[in-house]
This record gives sequence, C-alpha cells and structure tokens, in this order.
Amino acid sequence: MNKRLWLLAMAGVTAWTLSGCAAMRAPPSIADTLASTPELSTLSQLVRQAGLTDTLNGEGPFTLFAPSNEAFKAVPAKTMEALGKDPAGLKAVLSYHVVPSRLPAASITNGKLKSLESSTLTTARAGEFVTVEDALVTRADIAARNGIVHIVDQVLIPPKH
Repeated sequence: MNKRLWLLAMAGVTAWTLSGCAAMRAPPSIADTLASTPELSTLSQLVRQAGLTDTLNGEGPFTLFAPSNEAFKAVPAKTMEALGKDPAGLKAVLSYHVVPSRLPAASITNGKLKSLESSTLTTARAGEFVTVEDALVTRADIAARNGIVHIVDQVLIPPKH
C-alpha cells in the first residue's frame, strides 16, 4: 500500500473513531437515564404510564428528584393502586418531583423551588446533605442531556393531592 493511501485510510479510521467517541459521550435525556438506571425502574415505568416521557425527553432544562424503587415500596399499596387508576393524579405526583431548571446539588440551598406541577418544594442543605421536602438526596448529580437527576429516598406527594 502506498504512503498516500495509507494516510487516507488512517484519516478515515481516525475520523470514524472520533465521531463514535463523540456520540458515546453525549449524555442521554432524563427519561432515557431513568430507563437505564436499575434503581429507578419503577419511576421509569410510572413516567411512561403518566405520559411524561415526552416532557422528560424534551428540551429542558429540568431537575428531577427521582424516588428510588425502595422509596416506591414504602408508599402504601392502596395509594399506588389509586394512582394507577388516576392518570391525572399520577402525572401531578410525578410532576411534583420535577423543577424546570438545572440544579446541581452544590447549587441547592435552603429555600423554595417551584415544581413543574406548580406547587412549591422546600429544599435544605447541611454540608453535603441535601433534602427536598422530607426526602434525602441519596445520589446526586446524574447528568442528562436536558438536565440533572438526584435520587431521593421518598416519594413526594403534592399538597393539593
């Protein structure tokens, strides 16, 4: 193989490799992050059921305080059954966990945030510990293309519900 062909071939391999790397580095959307995180499988299924997938795949930015599977297990079965039969109620509860801005854990302070559901969430910070309402952030700053996800240890119920 002559030198010129070899250089062209290597340039093509390099370009292909770099484009592949760039595609792999782009973080998924919040909805896709839920779907690929085993400890958020219950939330992912409920987001689909409530019709929020398009929203959480949307432009954003969003911050999602995402209840873990363990958090959903702590919700009374009757409450989960009622939400399963009430799509609007389920959507309201899940939207209460979403804030329409990108908030890394380090930027969360003692204060109030407006949820996508339109109620107010109270946040607090003590050193590295962050809470939203009574829920503790157990895993923070999961990056998504359209925002950020913080896993919390409780399901939040909006005051109107």
